[in-house]
Amino acid sequence: MGALHEGHLSLVRAAQQQTDFVAVSIFVNPLQFGPSEDFSKYPRSFDRDCDLLQQEGVELIFAPSVSEMYPQEGITYVNVDGLSERLDGKSRPGHFRGVTTVVAKLFHILEPDVAFFGQKDAAQLAIIRRMVHDLDMPVEIVGCPIVREPDGLAMSSRNAYLNPEQRKQATVLYRSLMKISNLFHQGERNAARLIEAGRRVVQEEPGVRWDYLEVVDPNTLEPVQTVQDSALVAVAAYVGTTRLIDNVLLRATDSS
Repeated sequence: MGALHEGHLSLVRAAQQQTDFVAVSIFVNPLQFGPSEDFSKYPRSFDRDCDLLQQEGVELIFAPSVSEMYPQEGITYVNVDGLSERLDGKSRPGHFRGVTTVVAKLFHILEPDVAFFGQKDAAQLAIIRRMVHDLDMPVEIVGCPIVREPDGLAMSSRNAYLNPEQRKQATVLYRSLMKISNLFHQGERNAARLIEAGRRVVQEEPGVRWDYLEVVDPNTLEPVQTVQDSALVAVAAYVGTTRLIDNVLLRATDSS
């Protein structure tokens, strides 16, 4: 959706390594914003974005207007039932329906062989993978690692909303995930105890209000009670009025 940072550029570089023609879409999609969300003020820096992408050697920038993508009020949507109502979908009704609808349109218009998405939006990644599978879309979905600031904060366009004090507070999301990850690698497998430990970390920052902290199956996004081979720990919280998300994958094979 633009306002590019190193996380986005890491997707470009991954695409360059694995393909021979890289296209990037920039589109702030109104369908995935709720009526009280930040569509009108979402950061937009199109000229700067284009400069960054040209420096990276991107062959095509696809940046349609809203009127081009939605020439009339749509009555057809793509929705991945079940998954779209979990995690962010629970807090933001209709959000993922907007995501899958616009991604399906972009895939149809551009017909990519491979599409690259960031792990930071883990629920989105799982939902798009399921959409592609269920609708037999001829595109390979590649997930790319989260890119973080030196203090652990996941890079996000919405970080621009944070003042210096909020920027410090925002690192509590990553700290909570690291607490959970450390406990997991020490042998804790009970999801409720892992979640409680993470919540206690978030509660150390009075300026941060958590939305959810869940341990779920990475593919179905269904909550798990006991972590077996792997699980996704996902967190969303408000820092001031800015809503941020982050996650970490737990894998038993990574345990020492």
